[in-house]
Amino acid sequence: MWITTWNVNSIRQRLGHLLAFLDEAQPDVVCLQELKCQDTGFPRDEIEAAGYAVETLGQKAYNGVALLVRRPLAMTQVLRGLPGDPEDEQARYLEALVVGEDTLPVRVASIYLPNGNPAPGPKYTYKLAFLERLRLHARRLMETEEALVLAGDYNVIPMPEDAANPEAWTEDALFLPETRRAFRALLAEGFTEAVRACDPRTELYTFWDYQAGCWQRNAGIRIDHLLLSPQAADRLVSASVQKHLRGLEKPSDHVPVTVALSAAA
Repeated sequence: MWITTWNVNSIRQRLGHLLAFLDEAQPDVVCLQELKCQDTGFPRDEIEAAGYAVETLGQKAYNGVALLVRRPLAMTQVLRGLPGDPEDEQARYLEALVVGEDTLPVRVASIYLPNGNPAPGPKYTYKLAFLERLRLHARRLMETEEALVLAGDYNVIPMPEDAANPEAWTEDALFLPETRRAFRALLAEGFTEAVRACDPRTELYTFWDYQAGCWQRNAGIRIDHLLLSPQAADRLVSASVQKHLRGLEKPSDHVPVTVALSAAA
């Protein structure tokens, strides 16, 4: 089973790139972030025509997450929104159990963690609170002993080697010690960070800013992650970053990241 996470930075602007990726790579599950549209504006017909079932949690002009599952796989037990704060109206979390006749089930979540800047401030407080809610929810999911994949744009640079120029990020909410500490606390619930489990190389980035020639200089950061429960990690075959898609015309500033899981442990 191939599972991809991709912050598309506006689904309507990047639809052509997404459809080409679905046709070329044929991932089984795709976790999208930063849709920037409401559910009614999501291009459901085009994606269903490409062979995928669709679940969305949209928000006008901001945020938004989606799960795409290649048929004949299907989604059940859909959860829209991260538990823990009934007043949180931001569309940042979508979860479902992916099932198929010949495939062991996998619970997958598409996550768009807050950026958190400026820090300190209310946006950063919300980011840390979101991470803590995610940790507590993940702990409950771990108790089911299912294969679980928490995939998305975490807006977290875990280590200095995950940035081309870490000194430029020392005051940024993506790299503050409190941010990385909260991310490590999530990992400590028993998760494996799939890309680093498969590829320890430096200069392995998933995001390049549109400004200052970051793409041309390879001045990137790695902020898109797939976290695997032990049951999913036992099935981990490979993990890869589809860097070439950043070189397309009018690309997202993020690229897809994909893990392959075996059909059985």
